[in-house]
Amino acid sequence: MVCIREVQKDLKESAKLLIEDKLSQFSVGEADGFRVWKDRIETPKDGIIIFKGMQDYTAESIKSLEGFHRAWVEEAQTLTARSLSMLRPTIRKEHSEIWASWNPRRKSDAIDEFLRAKRPDNAAVVQANWKHNPWFPKVLREEHDTDLLLYPERCEHIWEGGYAQAFEGAYFAGLLADARAKGRIGKVTADPLLPLRAFIDIGGSGATADAFTIWIVQWVGQEIRVLDYYEAVGQVLASHVNWLRARGYQDVIIYLPHDGVNENNITGKKYEDHLREAGFKVEPPVKNQGKGAASMRIEAVRRLGPKMYFNEDTTEPGRDALGFYHERKDENRNVGLGPDHDWSSHAADSFGLMAICYEEPGRAANFNRALNYANQGYA
Repeated sequence: MVCIREVQKDLKESAKLLIEDKLSQFSVGEADGFRVWKDRIETPKDGIIIFKGMQDYTAESIKSLEGFHRAWVEEAQTLTARSLSMLRPTIRKEHSEIWASWNPRRKSDAIDEFLRAKRPDNAAVVQANWKHNPWFPKVLREEHDTDLLLYPERCEHIWEGGYAQAFEGAYFAGLLADARAKGRIGKVTADPLLPLRAFIDIGGSGATADAFTIWIVQWVGQEIRVLDYYEAVGQVLASHVNWLRARGYQDVIIYLPHDGVNENNITGKKYEDHLREAGFKVEPPVKNQGKGAASMRIEAVRRLGPKMYFNEDTTEPGRDALGFYHERKDENRNVGLGPDHDWSSHAADSFGLMAICYEEPGRAANFNRALNYANQGYA
């Protein structure tokens, strides 16, 4: 059997110590056919257990595992699609099996998509957590209750096997947990009499470019209805425009960040001009807010959190990003270094753009309205 992790720089990171502890716990040793070596464990009938990291393998070198008929993937939520695609055809002997154990993280994780979303006919998938453990100790039950009370945004993921809704220390973890608890994540529809608004963070058209993200939002009375979310990487502007039209958002009002005045790398024209020529109403791009702009967006989102209602089915990828968006820290000094620029930051930036552009509909309608005073008959 081969025990696998996506990344394993040292045997200390493997399941080897866990297996050794279990052998000791059940008093199983050399007399029973088990011998523990520095880098492997020998088992009865000339069996062997080795410990490997998938990132160390190439399409050629992984052929060395073809003789194994069992593979246990530990922490399988970290396994990449590349690693899974190499492993599956390698463990292919008759009656061979691949075991995977993991705490679900995101629906888009390779192992989750393969075994839970698509679920091959010959796969056995079992969801088990603390409720199914007859030996669950009192001390861990107390830990569970503490998390449920103090950190409800992470309890579902850590203890119940749910997907991660918020990263530890994420800026909007509390906001999303509150929205879930108060029923503001569910079926949300648009008011047909009010305009739809699209808030954009501009990415690029190269394979390694930042993501291009769009939030579709409607301001209805005291509610901010978050209706839809779109994200794409490496696509040209026409692809994003086609999505807007295909979803029925051809009359949407578009809001761009300060780089909306920049020229498109491919066409040489400004993004705002392209979108206007495509028939959209485009608000003047928001001016560069300078240093502290990210903090301003974060605080604006937090302030408006109680007004937000999310359509569950169409905003899930965006909410996943918001739940992950977090501060980068210097761990040695415990100093915050501002928002981490990663896969989640583009969704957060366009959502923050919405928050700083928000105006209560009543105030927006009356802004700059002429004041006509009644004639009281005075000279």
